[in-house]
Amino acid sequence: MTERPDWTEGIRRGDAVILDAVVRAALPGLLRAARAAGLPPDESEDVVHATLLVFLRRASDFDGRARASTWMHGILIRKVSEARRASHREEPADDIDAMFEQQFDSEGSWVRPPAGPAVDLARADTWRLLAACLERLPQRQRDAFILRETDGIPTEELCKIMSVTPNNLGVLLFRARNRLRHCLEHHGITGSADADV
Repeated sequence: MTERPDWTEGIRRGDAVILDAVVRAALPGLLRAARAAGLPPDESEDVVHATLLVFLRRASDFDGRARASTWMHGILIRKVSEARRASHREEPADDIDAMFEQQFDSEGSWVRPPAGPAVDLARADTWRLLAACLERLPQRQRDAFILRETDGIPTEELCKIMSVTPNNLGVLLFRARNRLRHCLEHHGITGSADADV
């Protein structure tokens, strides 16, 4: 369902039907963006719920200059940053029993046998490397890249979310892509030959 221009007043009034429709329309994109930011699924859902709470509490402040989903993505960026700061403060221990139950059946056999050590290692290393390279990007470049490339947010909307001009967004994306390419190449990942890994 796409947002309608006449919903602005309904959002500001706190009209439950309109707020429900707006939240339902934005929810899948918010979840994709939170997961694309590198948060685990459960943490992604928590961040999205926190985003929606802020949106609903501040609905009366909505002025309609941007789409409601754009406004929510802006809130989401701040909530993702808060979650990252919080997760760096406390590193949880691995739940060995849960990991064992997920990977093995009751007889001790693999639930899903590995594809092979070389493939698994290369695939895991590539994803770990990509996550590390993304983490090294400056915050604004990382946010622009994730929202544009993984969530597919259109340029105009992304400019509103990040409060930048289209030219500035282009520079942020160019620099992010360049830094990612250099980081990956520096670690031996190059071109399309590595794409199936």
